[in-house]
Amino acid sequence: MVASTVSPPWTYTLQLPQDPRAPGVARATLRNVLRVHGMPELTEVAELLAGELVTNAYLYSSGPYSLRLRDAGRSRIRLSVWDTDPHIPAPFRWGGPQAPGELAERGRGLYLVTLYAESWGAYPMRGGLPGQGGKLLWAECAAKT
Repeated sequence: MVASTVSPPWTYTLQLPQDPRAPGVARATLRNVLRVHGMPELTEVAELLAGELVTNAYLYSSGPYSLRLRDAGRSRIRLSVWDTDPHIPAPFRWGGPQAPGELAERGRGLYLVTLYAESWGAYPMRGGLPGQGGKLLWAECAAKT
C-alpha cells in the first residue's frame, strides 16, 4: 500500500442549540479540528472569528444554528455560521465595515471579525422548508507566511 502525502479537503459541521454553553463548545471543537489537521498556528485568530460569529447567532437568532469549518487550502480555513434570523448585521451588510461609535453598546464583535479575517461576507438564505431560511456569515483566516 502506498502512503498518500496529499490530504483531501475536509469539512465539519457542528449543529448548535440555543444554549449559552454552545459558543464554548464551538470554540473547543474548532481547536480540536485545527490541532488534528496540523493547523495550530490558526487557532488564535480562528477562535476569535468563530467565537464572534457563533455568539452573534446565539444572541440574535431564536432557533438552532450551525458552525461549519472547511479546509480552504494552503493553511487556510473558512468558518461559516448559519442561523435562522434573515437580518444581515452591520458590518456584513453591503457597503463594508464601519467602526462602531465610541459609546455603542453593540457591534464591536463582528467589526473585529472584519479586522482579523483575511476575507469575510454574508449570504441571505431564502426558500426551502421552514427553518432553512436565515443567513450565512463567513470568514476566512490563513497562516502568516
